[in-house]
Amino acid sequence: MSAGETFTPLRAGFLPLLDAAILVAAAEKGFAEEQGLKLELVRETSWANIRDRIAIGHFDVAHMLAPMPIAASLGLTSLAVPMVAPMALGLGGNAVTVSTALWQALADAGAPSDGDPARVGAALRAVIAARKAAGQPRLTLAIVHPFSGHNYELRYWLAACGIDPERDVALTVVPPPFMADALAAGRIDGYCVGEPWNTAAVNSGAGRIVTTKAAIWRSSPEKVVGMRADWAEANRDKVDRLLAALYRASLWCDDAANRTELAQLLSGPSYLDRPIDLLLPGLSNRIALGAAAPQTVRDFLAFARKAATFPWISHALWFFTQMVRWGQVPLSPEALEAARRTYRPDIYRAALGSLGVALPGGSSKVEGALLREIPVASSSGPLRLGPDGFFDGRAFDPDELEAYVDRLPFGINGQQPAPDD
Repeated sequence: MSAGETFTPLRAGFLPLLDAAILVAAAEKGFAEEQGLKLELVRETSWANIRDRIAIGHFDVAHMLAPMPIAASLGLTSLAVPMVAPMALGLGGNAVTVSTALWQALADAGAPSDGDPARVGAALRAVIAARKAAGQPRLTLAIVHPFSGHNYELRYWLAACGIDPERDVALTVVPPPFMADALAAGRIDGYCVGEPWNTAAVNSGAGRIVTTKAAIWRSSPEKVVGMRADWAEANRDKVDRLLAALYRASLWCDDAANRTELAQLLSGPSYLDRPIDLLLPGLSNRIALGAAAPQTVRDFLAFARKAATFPWISHALWFFTQMVRWGQVPLSPEALEAARRTYRPDIYRAALGSLGVALPGGSSKVEGALLREIPVASSSGPLRLGPDGFFDGRAFDPDELEAYVDRLPFGINGQQPAPDD
């Protein structure tokens, strides 16, 4: 902007997680100001606070759990108002961490040290069966919110391994920054959360990472930019400028040359307020699962590559299938359409199309169909997607949504595995 011009204020809520990086970079590296925006970031401690404060207008936009705007549009959340998600904030970033005591039991039951979800899940099933036979209480596993990728991917993993999330374990909600402390205090036995709160437990000696989101569902969605639908409609120019700034920031965040500077930004007292060495593992895809040396977790967290910021409608519909699966919402044409309308690739295309951004040829795809990285058709420039497979080999075709839900194990309509499956 030229001298004398004023900036348009924009207030955004966020939680202290690595996947808030695009918002932080947009504010700190000048990408927002290039678009004439003064981006004010406000740190919160829980997703419930994010949900409520955006609903009542304290925030214009927010760093949000990817399923949360869908749940709001379906009227499932407190102070629910229709919301939209015109942009994603990356792919991956979560892991599953358990206490050292539970890890020892899993290791004794044959769990591998490499994070393989199928083999770890088989060991967990054996441990759960042994505890039940001994009359011990159910394991308590924490998630960050009922309408979260964490809840659905943890449940998906457990169910695919023959563990009923409704009966075989107890699920509870804990805000991300409190997870490692709750584990250390013995209040929970494990959790699914975004980085750096898995590494925090490993570094303190309180826990061990047993698998990752990238292993359960490769190239899977995690957070989005969420906003009220009426605000987005009334402020399309602001939305367009914000998306342009965030896209520029995503490219900067994904550049390995900027990794240390990004960790320094995120470590500041206004953001994550944690040491850089706690943040670098997730940013570098080099994760220490336990006391052993770090290992490369391919595609652990992506900010820009593989269309990481594109709001795929098929992502929204997969989350919707899990809401139906676990009894949070009935399957109806009206609910399906509300979920479909929440993710807005049309807004993304309108905001970024003139900037030469490589846009996918479609807005939905079969999730889990790509077994390797491949080039795909795009509007401008090269674009590569995949692999995006689920660890159990299933694929989700949005055109076969009802049949997909019915074929899944457990859940309200799901198939019940035989005892010796």
